[in-house]
Amino acid sequence: MIRLSRNSVILPAMMLSLACAPRGSSRVSPAVQDQFWNRLAELCGRAYAGRLVQSVPRDTAFEGKSLVMHVRRCTGTEIRIPFHIGSNRSRTWVITRTGRRLRLKHDHRHADGLEDRITQYGGDTRHPGIPGVQEFHADSLTASLIPAAITNVWTLEIRRGKMFAYALRRMGTERRFRVEFDLTRSVPLPPAPWGDSAN
Repeated sequence: MIRLSRNSVILPAMMLSLACAPRGSSRVSPAVQDQFWNRLAELCGRAYAGRLVQSVPRDTAFEGKSLVMHVRRCTGTEIRIPFHIGSNRSRTWVITRTGRRLRLKHDHRHADGLEDRITQYGGDTRHPGIPGVQEFHADSLTASLIPAAITNVWTLEIRRGKMFAYALRRMGTERRFRVEFDLTRSVPLPPAPWGDSAN
């Protein structure tokens, strides 16, 4: 007589259940992405110092510069995170809720507050992800602004009380970028990003 272990029955059943779930199902996605959103919102109002962990090909714009992220503004549908590179305050990461998905955009400004020619690129999540990690795939606007970035996948990662990471990989190429921020201690708040004078 063949005896089946408990796991040998449960695991196939779980796999079958996941396989049969409709694509884009909202049963998992909102709950998981809400957890990610809440983890990010917990950082609101604070700034953290970072370091460049990976840059392929080498990007000298980040070398020898202070890197600071400031979780500056949070609402129920939008979180804005300026990313300061030394005295350059041109970059802001904008994460928004779009129904059953999350969206990441890059708001680039000049010192006078006007939008850069290359701005608002980014993309949406395609899968629920996990509470600490979300991936954003390049959208059609990104493809039109930066054709080479059509296969970009951006990753935001949060390890509560430890580390926040922003990363990029360009599928099919060696292009990689990753910066990590130390969440164990906050730093003084930086000035407002270019184009945003609100308190």
